[in-house]
Amino acid sequence: MGKSGEELKKLTDEQYLKMIPSRPRRAIKRMGATYKELLAKISKAEKEGSTKAIKTQAREAVILPSWIGKRFAVHTGKEYKDFVIVDEMLGHRLGEYAFTTKRVQHSAPGIRATRGSKFLAVK
Repeated sequence: MGKSGEELKKLTDEQYLKMIPSRPRRAIKRMGATYKELLAKISKAEKEGSTKAIKTQAREAVILPSWIGKRFAVHTGKEYKDFVIVDEMLGHRLGEYAFTTKRVQHSAPGIRATRGSKFLAVK
C-alpha cells in the first residue's frame, strides 16, 4: 500500500476503505452480527489493556489497520490458532491465517496397501 505500519495505524476506517479493493471494502460495509461482536471484543480488550489473544470464530472478518499488533485466536473447526496481526495482513481475512486442514505426510505402504506395493519389504 506504500505506507508504513504506523501510518496505516493512524488512518480512520473511511480513509482505509478508499485504499483497498472493492471485494474487502464491500465485506466491511456489509458487516454482520458476528463482525460487530468481534469489534465489541476488540474495543473491550483495548479498554482493559489486555494482551491476551482475542478469541473469535469470525473467519470472514477483514483485517483493519486498528488491529495491527493485536493477538487473535481464530477457530479452525477443532481448535484456536493464535497469531499477531502485522501490516502485511491488512485487507485479508482472519481465516487466511488459521488453516483448517493439516499437511498430510504419508509413510511407507502397509500390508495390503496396493498391488504394486505388496512386494516391498515390511519390517
